[in-house]
Amino acid sequence: MTHIDSADMKPFHRYVVGVDVGTGSARAGVFDMEGQMLGVAKQDITLFRGAGGMVEQSSTEIWSAVCDVVRGAVANSGIDPELVIGLGFDATCSLVVLGNEGTSLPVGPSEDPERDIIVWMDHRAVAQAERINAGGHDVLRYVGNRISPEMQTPKLLWLRENRPDIFDAAWQFFDLADFLTWKATGSLARSTCTVTCKWTYLAHENRWDPRYFREIGLDVLADEGFARIGTEIVSPGTPLAEGLSTEAALAFGLRTGTAVAAGMIDAHAGGIGTVGIDGGPRANLGYVFGTSSCTMTSTTEPVFVPGVWGPYFSAMVPGMWLNEGGQSAAGSAIEHLLRFHPAAAAAEQEAAAAGLSLPVLIADAAASCATSASQAVLLAAGLHVVPEFLGNRAPFADPHARAVISGLGMENDKDSLIALYIAGLSGIGYGLRQIIDAQTHAGASVDSVVISGGAGQHDLVRQILADACDRPVIATRSEEPVLLGSAILGAVAGGAFGSLGAAMQALAHVDRTYVPADGKIATIHQRRYGIFRDLQEQARKSRDV
Repeated sequence: MTHIDSADMKPFHRYVVGVDVGTGSARAGVFDMEGQMLGVAKQDITLFRGAGGMVEQSSTEIWSAVCDVVRGAVANSGIDPELVIGLGFDATCSLVVLGNEGTSLPVGPSEDPERDIIVWMDHRAVAQAERINAGGHDVLRYVGNRISPEMQTPKLLWLRENRPDIFDAAWQFFDLADFLTWKATGSLARSTCTVTCKWTYLAHENRWDPRYFREIGLDVLADEGFARIGTEIVSPGTPLAEGLSTEAALAFGLRTGTAVAAGMIDAHAGGIGTVGIDGGPRANLGYVFGTSSCTMTSTTEPVFVPGVWGPYFSAMVPGMWLNEGGQSAAGSAIEHLLRFHPAAAAAEQEAAAAGLSLPVLIADAAASCATSASQAVLLAAGLHVVPEFLGNRAPFADPHARAVISGLGMENDKDSLIALYIAGLSGIGYGLRQIIDAQTHAGASVDSVVISGGAGQHDLVRQILADACDRPVIATRSEEPVLLGSAILGAVAGGAFGSLGAAMQALAHVDRTYVPADGKIATIHQRRYGIFRDLQEQARKSRDV
């Protein structure tokens, strides 16, 4: 292909591609220089589940899906592929294990080498995480004093202890976003976002802590000089190597040498695509509401919040500190909750016939039953849900926490299914409020919640979250803010903007603000929030009985 100097292109003739690899699918979107998405493509990816909380994926399948969706998005946009100046990747914080020359290695008892990814939500390393937490290591101050089994060092320790041959044979251990940029460019550079948030890299000191790795049983990684987990650490949006390799360019249908940015964790890309709006990162909490949820709060100085990950330096917004919380199950918790109900099977058939997901069908039904979105909470009178099916990520950092449902009767009609949905959604909102309260108490307050993610697109969902967390919830103009976030990385790498901050301000725009209800509805949520916390406490006590 003929090379085109991006400096000679007019702004409206330049485009960027964002790629998002979530838990269940790979997606790509093409954006112009005003943040408008021109084309999108999606492809599902396989999730393998096993005993002991094991969840695995295939990097080969994911890369193939990424190639397909990039081609599909460009084709759907109708643009000339020659005019794409940059490409950005985001992905779940899953662990990819590769042997010599990038061959896949089996990470679990299936012995299937294609299953070479330990997915973020995999909880096989709970015992390793608890052992690490008992050590009181200094680096734990930067993960809310408790490391999670969803992070990478407990998973690496599990591999070394349970599959030593695989651990020893590994050539590289990648976070999934860094795997994607390596496949695209051949660069082994890791993103500050991935290694700081999930691998205990101390970005504010530009170093790994060898003592930590030696004390927890991963001494070999320190002895090797961290060659298998990253010796070149760069900021998100940094252009990597010489851009797209010839092989990757052919697979994507783009120009060889197209700029490829150092990537991000998917939730953080959602933050990049949202928090640059009115008030900027310091005023806005980024809330990504998908399969799980993630909260991201930026501060100019480090703020230590017990049970909330971070503070991480330059992990999302360059030069700022990030506190990261969230819920291990959010959208997935709502789906799981609904399927307990006797009316779920009939409702699922109705949803399929209408081309909707079950939660969207129920949200529509709830909206039609209430005089306003805020009034929908009245449908859940007497019914309360703490939706912690996969533990409490923040602010308690308790992987053993479990869900509580109080007030459920024997009703089996659709109305009671709607009530259960509203109670569960309110519970998600109270969990968000709990994180905000913990951060505010520590000195990291926020004015607004900026929402993104597939589970948070319904008007009723946004309003109930605003009412439950007692903060305005802001929706951005982009229908796909996570994809926009990864595209922003590509725009910076491609030279369209001089900084990530400038790109965030230029490409993210407010669409609608959902203001918390006052009066009677506010009082109801305040009382329900108190019950939510009481049920949490009783659940913690009951585990010992």
